[in-house]
Amino acid sequence: MSYESSAEPIKLGYLFDFRLPEQFPEQMRKDLTRPFELVFAEGLAHGVIDRPVEIVFREVEGLPKGTIKAVIDAYGELVDEGCLAVFGPAISDNCVPTRTAIERRFQVPAISCTGSDDWLGEWTFSLPQGSLTEEPIFLSRLLAKGGHTEVGVLVEQSLVGRTYLENFQRACADQGIRVVAVETIAQTAQDIGAAVRRLYESKAAALVHFGFGFGIARVNPALAAVGWDPPRFMGTAFQNAWINPVMWNAILGWTGVDQYDEGNLVGQRFLDRLEAADGRRPQYCVPVMNRDFATVLLRAFADAHPLTPLGVRDALERVRMLPAAAGAPGTHITFGNWSHRGWMGAGYLVARRLDPDGVTSHLVDRFGQD
Repeated sequence: MSYESSAEPIKLGYLFDFRLPEQFPEQMRKDLTRPFELVFAEGLAHGVIDRPVEIVFREVEGLPKGTIKAVIDAYGELVDEGCLAVFGPAISDNCVPTRTAIERRFQVPAISCTGSDDWLGEWTFSLPQGSLTEEPIFLSRLLAKGGHTEVGVLVEQSLVGRTYLENFQRACADQGIRVVAVETIAQTAQDIGAAVRRLYESKAAALVHFGFGFGIARVNPALAAVGWDPPRFMGTAFQNAWINPVMWNAILGWTGVDQYDEGNLVGQRFLDRLEAADGRRPQYCVPVMNRDFATVLLRAFADAHPLTPLGVRDALERVRMLPAAAGAPGTHITFGNWSHRGWMGAGYLVARRLDPDGVTSHLVDRFGQD
């Protein structure tokens, strides 16, 4: 290649703020980055961008198991390596303090799947894996549709859990649902038999969990111990089922908020391309979500003038009405000046249930289709 034809790659930081377990399947680990690789390669082949994109991956243990320092330090390392943007962090407890560091120290744009509105700012964008404000509304409506008028809540002791709970209590009041008992549990997997028993004794007709999700790991055995099999609901912690068999088994029988909808043809066409390239069709939320993140970033890299962190930030704000692969049919992605949240409308979230057979899940409801 001649001197005039070559160019340094665009560097994208990928900040994964919890460490996957050692037994995590290698194929599923590839699902994290493969959608980005495919979207960026197609963009280069079709002339959308004129240089390749290099993904610089960092995997660190942030909250709830690790520390916020590890996350902020990793962000700084990605900035020092010349990344023009960062995908991550993802966990709300990490995102809010990292936003402060981004604004004060780094000034390199970040896009996250956090559900916290407090993440959004001058340099921080989101395609939220749900929302700490909206998911409680959706869940209260699911409860009302099912005729459940009294509910018990397990809430993790965290920013995520407490914010969920506050918004859920307001949403339940709007739906005429009574929260009969609330039990606070740890963010990590602990013995919660006593908490589950107290909810059982409260005569709650249904059970709701709020938090990142590790706190739910021992709920199903605790339910079995008291002989209780209530309808049970959770937010986007449902999407943690893919992490390992422990989390998969923990979510058996639960209805949760998700972003994989087999009726979304944009997502299915992307999985067609993925299957043609790799011989594998991963039908769950991560591949279609990460396709959307990659598509947004591709558009921003192509439109950044100059190709700097500030240029990428301003280009992100010009993204308009991109058809999304995640969410219900018709979901689009739109940013704008100080509108840093991309998936819009109720349709970007659906409800799915992981069946007790441990293999299949099915669509329960599409929000907004009342």
